Amino acid sequence: MPMTLNKPCLMLALMFAAGSPRAAPVTEILAAQAPAAIAPAAQAADAAWILPRLAQPIPASTDFVEVRGSALLKAPLRVAGEYRRPDAATLVREVREPYAETTTIRTGDKPGQGEVSIARAGKPAKKFSLSRAPELVALQASFGALLGGDLAALEGHYRLGAEGTRRQWTITMTPKDAKVAARIREIVLLGRDDELRCIETRPARGNEQQRTLLASAARAAAGVSEASQLAALCRGHGATR
Repeated sequence: MPMTLNKPCLMLALMFAAGSPRAAPVTEILAAQAPAAIAPAAQAADAAWILPRLAQPIPASTDFVEVRGSALLKAPLRVAGEYRRPDAATLVREVREPYAETTTIRTGDKPGQGEVSIARAGKPAKKFSLSRAPELVALQASFGALLGGDLAALEGHYRLGAEGTRRQWTITMTPKDAKVAARIREIVLLGRDDELRCIETRPARGNEQQRTLLASAARAAAGVSEASQLAALCRGHGATR
């Protein structure tokens, strides 16, 4: 491992050089030094750097807290639960609060094929084809690609734009499919280092976006209902892991 000098050691080295009859003047030593490299955390983020670091082995799971606004509600609807990916073709969304509901999305061998199952306690599961819900195909593909760190798969469904630094970054995903774009204007991923903390889904019409907090952001949101506090956690201003 290359030796590095902290500030005290660097000062001692400069003092020793200044006292040596064969050493160059301190000003020349400082001038000869190369500009300091940008710290990795401060480097600009891009999708090719971010996606591989989000990869999780199958089976994978993550806690979530979802906040959804609606003109029909006095306050945003807040639900909490867990996302699971038991295999590459399946995404499970289990809601635990304030009600119990399990949505299972299973894709087929070809794009658009597959089935959605929605189950609630004491009621028979409702099932329908994925061809009736193209946005769910995009959702499953998105989560599969995110958990798999698959940049090419995401780029197959979305146009990607990255902003921020490797410490705190944002990826904006704009749907390529016209049917999906008719319902979803864009999906914004917000993260910190190698962790995806939040997903904001912005509808094609209206301003009632859906915000889904994940992993450490979801755990930090336990008991939090104030919209501004949840937004701060989503945007990475809350507690770290």
